[in-house]
Amino acid sequence: MRKKLEGNGLWESSRMIMPEHERRIIADQRNQEIRYKPELDPQAWDEINEVVAKSIEDHSAITLTMFDPNENIVIEGIATRIDKQLNQIKMRWPNDDYDWIKIDDIISANV
Repeated sequence: MRKKLEGNGLWESSRMIMPEHERRIIADQRNQEIRYKPELDPQAWDEINEVVAKSIEDHSAITLTMFDPNENIVIEGIATRIDKQLNQIKMRWPNDDYDWIKIDDIISANV
C-alpha cells in the first residue's frame, strides 16, 4: 500500500493551489518563454539604414519591427531625424505626434 506523502504525494494529494503559488507558477512559465533579440548582420543594418534615410529624404511612411522580449512590435510612421549620439530615430506618427525610437531595438524596416 502506498502512503499519501510518498514520492510527490504532497502535491498529488492536494487539489487546491494557493493564489500566490499559482501566480508564481504562471510568472515562472512566462520567464521561461522570454525571447532574445536576434543578432543582425551588416547587410540587414544597411537595409534598415537605407529605408530610414529614404523616409527622411522623401517624408515617406515606413514600417519598423521593434524587438520586445514578449513579442515583436510593429510601428508605422515617418522618420524625421537621426540622433547618432543617442542612437535614436525621431518618428512622426499619423496624428502628428512623435517619439524617439532606439535604433538598437529595430530588427527590420520596410517601405
